[in-house]
Amino acid sequence: MSASFEPTTHRAALGDELARPARIWDLPTRLFHWALALAVICLLVTGLGGIMEWHFRFGYAVLALLMFRLVWGFVGGRWSRFAAFIYSPRSVLAYLAGRAHPDHLIGHTPLGAFSVFALLGILALQVASGLVADDEISASGPLTRFVSNATVSLASGWHTRYGKWIVIGLVSLHVLAILFYVLVKRDHLIRPMFSGDKLLSGGRIAESRDNMATRLMALLIFALCAGFAAWIASLRA
Repeated sequence: MSASFEPTTHRAALGDELARPARIWDLPTRLFHWALALAVICLLVTGLGGIMEWHFRFGYAVLALLMFRLVWGFVGGRWSRFAAFIYSPRSVLAYLAGRAHPDHLIGHTPLGAFSVFALLGILALQVASGLVADDEISASGPLTRFVSNATVSLASGWHTRYGKWIVIGLVSLHVLAILFYVLVKRDHLIRPMFSGDKLLSGGRIAESRDNMATRLMALLIFALCAGFAAWIASLRA
């Protein structure tokens, strides 16, 4: 996910010159963001509702999306790469003290970066545990037969008792943070995640590459990730 805790205005830190739209979020990143949001909501609904067949299907979708984001974090657009929002402790402290670097107002802020990594990490752990979990009634992950009973028990306990509530908590915090910035700070975080552009000023800005070649590469990467997820699904007994 890519829209939490990140101001989209440029007024304070980037000056008062004439603003222009700059491509920050490439189309693959935007599609990933909204697809992951929808898939996670469906995962929670089907999991809490006991609709396990569809719960597995959405789980495989999240697996494919997470693998895509991992790869895209190295080869995607300028501001979607992990290198663009892995901040040093000094940079984080400066941001918290009110001394934001101009880059903090373009892509993810340090707090936004923490939110992104936390969500991706817990979702990856939840999907991984689901692949080897077993409710001992009607649903078991496709990889349960490849691990020990102790591992299955540990994964099942985490997946059903703790992991889902951490996901719910982080998603809720994510939404509340967006509402805070939109309603209180008047920073429209959501708009750039639809259009891809932010209004920025203050000199030359490195934009994200977002052309047909980039999008075709993303499509190929996602197809490979989806194929791997489908193969994992085929291992389910």
